[in-house]
Amino acid sequence: MEEQRALSALLDAQGRLKVWPKKQARKLAALRYLAGMFDADRVYSEREVNALLDKAHTFGDLFLLRRALIEAGLLARDAHGREYRRNS
Repeated sequence: MEEQRALSALLDAQGRLKVWPKKQARKLAALRYLAGMFDADRVYSEREVNALLDKAHTFGDLFLLRRALIEAGLLARDAHGREYRRNS
């Protein structure tokens, strides 16, 4: 419940992230929320990942989000950055 409360403060009325949090716990909540937008059994192209993340936030930095998802181990990509998958 704490994570849900932290997350609700970060989202606008359409469910998009409106800010990137400074606190680690809130970042993790935001990243889990974003990771949940990806199907676990699907391979995504970089363009598809970017499009999904672009629609999921309002502050204009999808590259920060993509990098943070990968660094947190919630999203994996191949060595060439062409294929992305959600980690379970």
